[in-house]
Amino acid sequence: MLEYSIAKDSKTLLYAVGSKKEQTDGVYAVAPGSDAAPAPLLTGKGHYTKLTWDFAGRRLAFLSDRDDQSSKPAKFKAYLWDRSVSVGQALSPANPAPVEIVSTATAGFRAGYGILDRGAISFSRDGSRLFLSCAPLDQIAALEKEAPPPAPVPSDDKVQADLWSWRDDYVQAMQKVRAVQDRSRSYRAVYRLSDKSFQQISDPTMAGLLPSDDGRVALGTDDRAYRHMVDYDGAYNDVYLVDTATGARHLALKQFRGAVGTGGGRGGGGGGVQLSPDGTHAIAFKDKHWWSIGVPDGKIANLTSQLGVAVHNEDDDHPDEPPAYGAGGWTKDGKWALLYDRYDVWAVSPDGAPPRKLTDGRKSQLQFRVVRLDTDAPDEERGIDASKPLLLRAENLETRDTGFYSLASFGAPPQKLLMGAKNYRTLGKAKDADAIMVTATTFHDEPDIHVTDSSFRSLKKVTEANPQQKQILWGSGEMIHFRNADGVELEAALYKPENFDPSKKYPMMIYLYERLSQNLNTFVRPAPGHSINITYYVSNGYLVLTPDIVYSTGHPGQSALKCVLPAIQAVVDKGYVNRDAIGIQGHSWGGYQTAYMLTQTNLFRAAEAGAPVANMISAYDGIRWGSGLPRQFQYEKTQSRIGGTIWEYPLRFIENSPIFMVDRVTTPLLILQNDADDAVPWYQGLELFLSLRRLGKEVYLFDYNGEPHHINRRPNQKDYTVRLQQFFDHFLKGAPEPEWMLKGIPYIEREQEKEKFNAVYESSAEDKKDVKK
Repeated sequence: MLEYSIAKDSKTLLYAVGSKKEQTDGVYAVAPGSDAAPAPLLTGKGHYTKLTWDFAGRRLAFLSDRDDQSSKPAKFKAYLWDRSVSVGQALSPANPAPVEIVSTATAGFRAGYGILDRGAISFSRDGSRLFLSCAPLDQIAALEKEAPPPAPVPSDDKVQADLWSWRDDYVQAMQKVRAVQDRSRSYRAVYRLSDKSFQQISDPTMAGLLPSDDGRVALGTDDRAYRHMVDYDGAYNDVYLVDTATGARHLALKQFRGAVGTGGGRGGGGGGVQLSPDGTHAIAFKDKHWWSIGVPDGKIANLTSQLGVAVHNEDDDHPDEPPAYGAGGWTKDGKWALLYDRYDVWAVSPDGAPPRKLTDGRKSQLQFRVVRLDTDAPDEERGIDASKPLLLRAENLETRDTGFYSLASFGAPPQKLLMGAKNYRTLGKAKDADAIMVTATTFHDEPDIHVTDSSFRSLKKVTEANPQQKQILWGSGEMIHFRNADGVELEAALYKPENFDPSKKYPMMIYLYERLSQNLNTFVRPAPGHSINITYYVSNGYLVLTPDIVYSTGHPGQSALKCVLPAIQAVVDKGYVNRDAIGIQGHSWGGYQTAYMLTQTNLFRAAEAGAPVANMISAYDGIRWGSGLPRQFQYEKTQSRIGGTIWEYPLRFIENSPIFMVDRVTTPLLILQNDADDAVPWYQGLELFLSLRRLGKEVYLFDYNGEPHHINRRPNQKDYTVRLQQFFDHFLKGAPEPEWMLKGIPYIEREQEKEKFNAVYESSAEDKKDVKK
């Protein structure tokens, strides 16, 4: 048996067979629980695949090459089987045999194309149309060939070379990463059951296609004109409205950045194009506003210009257009789209009806977001049922308390159900009962499962995932408020040992990235890795501070300094920090900021920088080898926040690069830079290490051979976790200097050293973790 599929009502099981007795190859049906023998639906030598039910469970489609199995490539056909006259009827001999519906001989089938058996097939939600994946025959033939053998060792008479051309859509590194995807690319076609017509809809000139629920229209995307822009900007598409009956295309959005989806109720934090469940409109976020797009006429209208509030993320400080706060999705009838501002949920109508603000969170700093307890499963009607109460999650953006509210109707005020100093999240709802699963976490409380009903009056804890935690000193978190050097009000999460005594002086670790205070009530499991584990450090007598950082374009390094130092001072002023025992650690972007700050201050007694960019000039033209993507976009548009090119802003690149000020560093530094880093070029860590070594500064670099941007292998995670702890314990707690710091690890002795050191892990972990008496 190669694959199987069960009907929605569980009364019919179909399975495909591939056998040494080729005459028994085929698709068979059986009624579960019945003594009846399996009924052959279609048999004969060949391949049978992609058993696909429609949403009602009445019809099934599949592919087979039984009639042309010997051709190269094999030419698959699509078959349709009508299970019974009435849905849910058990299998019976009266059911008709599968019918061939699409082949290369079908009217409208594109010459030189074939059905790709590796591609997806699916019914429209109403079952009126079947979508197939097609591709050029030469591409299908190439896919059918066996995988090529490993590349031979180059010989003197064989050329092995890549040409990087300025005309290429994607650079060679991206082409290599995308090779499997590009070889397997398919283009969607549609078969209409009512009139048995076939239409090839997508092709290389419009490769992306997302049909509406009824399959009548589709959103098509074409990125050909913008592919080169991914190097330095982002991914863009021209978006089309497509008539699937004729294949006619209408350009709806030019050079649009964002995803394309159906948006039935699970809108994300961005602003992609989202079709309504009834297929009459779409919404899209562009130019800091949400727009409606009429289907099929393509008429565009601004939905949010009159709201009086911003619907783009006002905190976003990248040198690019900010994303949307997000969308809650469409109502089932397609009359309303639920959109977000910073605090509230709005219902806007694509037909021009006045918008309705459903919540009032701004004055109390409450952020409301729609919670979907249903799943938009394929067999369920898509969208939000506006006739039923709407569940909302609320979060106080100042304290990070969370909870749930209920909205009885679009005109009623939200009613509070539950609110507290925890991070509440829903996991799901029972299909046929008023039972909801919820997690409630703090820094100290494991995300155990609680069960409640729609009133949320009582939460019953039903799991105990971490009973051993009771034996261990854990910790607690609190919010610290401070102003950065520019007077901006910010927050930082401060984590303290469980047995914290304000009369004592504690060593303090700073962990940084961008904004982190929102994680105040997040449970952190003790585990090895590439960065400090907050729970483990707090349990071992450290304070850990995670400050929020905001940025100004062109000055990311100074921006970090202006936020981190005032946050530290706000905690030092409380009197329980050992001013001479403050360490700092960050990875990737946090590693860069750590390295930069060491050139600006001698506040820190010790520091670790993981995968740091030391030289923005050399890093700008590097490659993210995991995706093959050039790194230019990071500096011009995203995280590195330079806001332009090297030739536009050479001083910005220099002023923000630690390498040009490395002679100022006085802090002992540990660097983690793996030689297979697929995000930050590994020579960045080497540049920093070699410059500090040249200056006679105390610096160490660990390179876990073959590891990528993060440490993936468990033995390496454990190894680095212990060494990182030893490093900070030595400088911040006065622990003895470990042997690897005193003597190094000579290359010819490294295997013996690792074996010896690995034995330290378990004893070190037990010795350092305080256990309750």
